Amino acid sequence: MKDQREKWTRVRIIILAGLFACCFLVVGGRSFCLQVLKHDQLVKLAERQYNRTVPLVPARGGIYDRTGAPLAVSLEMDSLYAEPRQVKDPHGTATVLAPLLGESQQAVFKKLTLERGFVWLERRMAPDTVRRIKQLRLAGIGFVKESKRFYPNFEVASHVLGFTGIDPEGLEGLELRYDATILGNTGYLVTERDALGRDVAPHETVVKDASPGRSLVLTLDKNIQYLAEKELAKAVQSSGAKAGMAVVAEPATGKVLALANYPTFNPNSFSRYTPFQLRNRSVVDSFEPGSTFKIFLMAAAIEEKLVRPHDQVNCENGSYVFGGRTIRDDHPQGRISVSDVLRYSSNIGSAKIGFRLGDDRLHRYLKAFGFGERTGIDLPGETGGGLRPVSRWYGSDLATIAFGQGVSASAIQLVNAVSAVANGGMLMKPYLVERVIDDAGRELKHIQPQPVRRVISADTAATVTRMMETVVAPGGTGTKAAIEGFRVAGKTGTAQKVDPVSRGYSATKRTASFIGFVPAEKPQLTILVVIDEPSASPYGGVVAAPAFREIAFNTLCYLKGTNGGATTPAMQVKAAPAQPAVPQAAALRELEPVTEAGEGGRIDVAGAGTVMPDFRGMSMRRVLQVMEKRQINIQLRGSGRVIEQYPQPGQVIRGADEIWVRLVPAA
Repeated sequence: MKDQREKWTRVRIIILAGLFACCFLVVGGRSFCLQVLKHDQLVKLAERQYNRTVPLVPARGGIYDRTGAPLAVSLEMDSLYAEPRQVKDPHGTATVLAPLLGESQQAVFKKLTLERGFVWLERRMAPDTVRRIKQLRLAGIGFVKESKRFYPNFEVASHVLGFTGIDPEGLEGLELRYDATILGNTGYLVTERDALGRDVAPHETVVKDASPGRSLVLTLDKNIQYLAEKELAKAVQSSGAKAGMAVVAEPATGKVLALANYPTFNPNSFSRYTPFQLRNRSVVDSFEPGSTFKIFLMAAAIEEKLVRPHDQVNCENGSYVFGGRTIRDDHPQGRISVSDVLRYSSNIGSAKIGFRLGDDRLHRYLKAFGFGERTGIDLPGETGGGLRPVSRWYGSDLATIAFGQGVSASAIQLVNAVSAVANGGMLMKPYLVERVIDDAGRELKHIQPQPVRRVISADTAATVTRMMETVVAPGGTGTKAAIEGFRVAGKTGTAQKVDPVSRGYSATKRTASFIGFVPAEKPQLTILVVIDEPSASPYGGVVAAPAFREIAFNTLCYLKGTNGGATTPAMQVKAAPAQPAVPQAAALRELEPVTEAGEGGRIDVAGAGTVMPDFRGMSMRRVLQVMEKRQINIQLRGSGRVIEQYPQPGQVIRGADEIWVRLVPAA
């Protein structure tokens, strides 16, 4: 009996031990699952319960011109928020905040009484307003730093740069095209709360700072861009035109030095403008190029050895019927040379040369010059223009396409194609971004010029260049583009516009243009000016050629003064500056720095940029000009005119010193 009881006891012990072992395995397995396999998932769930995370706007990298001058920068500004559960007196808080925020007391009170742990009251506030609110020391009210996009040159290069939204994601231009490169990492504002959702942290903490994105260094030159915009605006306004385009490029490399549109806009307040003003028409619009297309006709015919410059063509005294259509010349001619066909811009002579070339060969050369397809320029929304396949050419199409009607192209396409003639026959890919750098100024990527294909031989290019020089010589259609002391090769263009209602050519609307390169013997610049619907005169030689002349002359003078515009070591971008600086305009004809009447303050500077100037009484624009001239990086607080600065005037500035000026609006 005793043995049976002992045996049963041992069995029970074994059973209990087995049960405990099973329980241990279950608990251990569950613990392993929770602590190891599901660790990350459960940590996130827990953080959601006791952490409130608010994403902060990331800082975008800067955009600089080829000399290092800033075109787009990110400024650090304060944003105001409230933690409604921490606001002890919502009514009193709303009463004092409402006038400072420019909102009604009721609207602010509604935000302060929401059943939330966090609510934005105002984003990116003026420094003076921030200072006044901080002095109130209101419970449940706090500030966090956010970045705001700022374009220090305002309208200059606005269509190239584009703009950003409040997110701040790029919405247009380079800001959109390179958004993934420029946009930094998002930071987070984290506040702690208990099981009931009440905030328990004594103050906010940013557990992950927003890091700035990469910066872009462009081929664009701010001063050349300013020149192009100024002369384009003058040409559009004086001719009573609807709009205009101007492009300046380096023919040997494809670098775009300036790309201007009129009308323009200020990207700092882009929402005030219409889509018509915001559109980058130099890239996204196509138009019938008219007689500028004769350059490529001549290049193709000479390359194929079908004509020579001195060969004679009968221009029928200004009227010629072909394919049921009458072709007319504005300047009737009889028998003239092929070179004079270009010089006098004869449509009849061009049509006859087109007949010799034939549909297939003309189409093949136009495609080789890049028409009918995008150039690949690094801007969004580029059009490929309109060049129909030969199978869809009917009747008089060969004749009309020979002198630039019945085909369409963008401004950047025309500039790129003419640059191929200027550089000896090589089509290059146009581009705007030359380098990508990090926030320390280290180069991450360098974009080199990219040849696309050889279009014509160097001999043909030289022959066409000499023919284009006759256009600007006395008796040609482009004499107003002539520049004293320089050889200019160019071509005028006048084209009828298609009426969208009748789908036929308008009797009154024209596109007038001039395109060329200088100096003709060793081209540095290819320049196109297009005037849309001028009312003063429909001819490119009258309304567009003078703008070409002014842009070319002033740009050549500028490049001569800056050794071709190359960036010197002192001008290299070392780091993305925290505040904007606007370079003073080059000392060119009609290009002096802007000054404002009534500005106070003197600039008393001793030494080589090591002494603090006297900024008191200056406007923000004048401060920015002095910053650039003296190579000083200064924090701007507020807007208007300077009333306070640190250090005081005359004190020595060291690299690590805090330097700022405070501005207030004029009374």
